Amino acid sequence: MGIKRVPPIAPADDAFLQALVEQLTAALGEGVIESAELNPHLSHSPVLVVDKRRLSDVARMLRDEPLFRFDFLNDLHASDLKTHLEVFYVFQSHQTGRMLGIRVKTERPGGSVPSLVDLYPTANWHEREAYDLFGVRFEGHPDLRRILLSDDWVGHPMLKDYEQHDEGV
Repeated sequence: MGIKRVPPIAPADDAFLQALVEQLTAALGEGVIESAELNPHLSHSPVLVVDKRRLSDVARMLRDEPLFRFDFLNDLHASDLKTHLEVFYVFQSHQTGRMLGIRVKTERPGGSVPSLVDLYPTANWHEREAYDLFGVRFEGHPDLRRILLSDDWVGHPMLKDYEQHDEGV
């Protein structure tokens, strides 16, 4: 068995972004995509802000639609923006070399978004880390528990208003 060659990251363009938005909107309806742009920090890849209630539908289409073939969840991380929490996903296509960012907003504290573990197994540890550090709940996750901190840790230390309970540490 040989090593599979993965194409280099392919920069996106306005035409691909427009096709992406049109396909997703046609299949899933208006209001699923809140905004779309090309992001220079992600190899000029598209970044979509997606309604969290439709995240699973969008991810499934991105994975299964032959035009997109985003077959790998490269990264997932959370951010505390004081007014809300945001989960950022980076999808990658090993066939086309394209990358795509998805941003999903949720409430703080204790907001939730659907788990993508059933679509992308790599989401398992990423979601547990975002839960552990930010308190984001991933609905449907098969084993959502702390991964970095001890089970008796109080709070989520990456939240901007986190107060340390154990001053001696």
